Amino acid sequence: MTTVSIIGNGNMGTAIGDIVAAGGNTVEFIGRDADAAITGDIVVLAVGYPAVADIIAAHGEKLAGKVVVDITNPLNFETFDSLVVPADGSAASVIAAQLPDSHVLKAFNTNFAATLASKSVGGAAPTTVLIAGDDGDAKALLASVLGAAGVDAVDAGSMARARELEAIGFLQLTLAVQEKVGWAAGFALTK
Repeated sequence: MTTVSIIGNGNMGTAIGDIVAAGGNTVEFIGRDADAAITGDIVVLAVGYPAVADIIAAHGEKLAGKVVVDITNPLNFETFDSLVVPADGSAASVIAAQLPDSHVLKAFNTNFAATLASKSVGGAAPTTVLIAGDDGDAKALLASVLGAAGVDAVDAGSMARARELEAIGFLQLTLAVQEKVGWAAGFALTK
């Protein structure tokens, strides 16, 4: 059994927690209290990108040796027309640089909470979680937690691929905000 700590609250944290629990694994919800213990083997940063710096400042030492999952889409929330990380980088690579003793992955940012909860995209295609990162064992651990709950996970490649995942997430969010797609829609992989 794997313990997954989820930092943050909201729809995504709840949906990810439900998946973890459905697979028979343990979920621990952590607030932003700097004194909170973090016991999970996997720690999911289920917050908006602007909150990540404060979380790392509060919990950074406790994340050493853990698999840290960045679910953020680093949008410019003032204009909603660009990402706020360098064009050749990603939020996940920024986080990985700040947590050198952690195994940072990018995942869940191309999924909406509704597609995680229903395990389907648009009510038809199965939900697939794309995972990018440089640690194969970390990716396999997260994929096994998802697979135990019946959710497909696909290794999307190295941390360098996090940039493309963030671009997909950005496009999907802008389409939903403009009401061109619903929050139960999204991109799906077919095999």
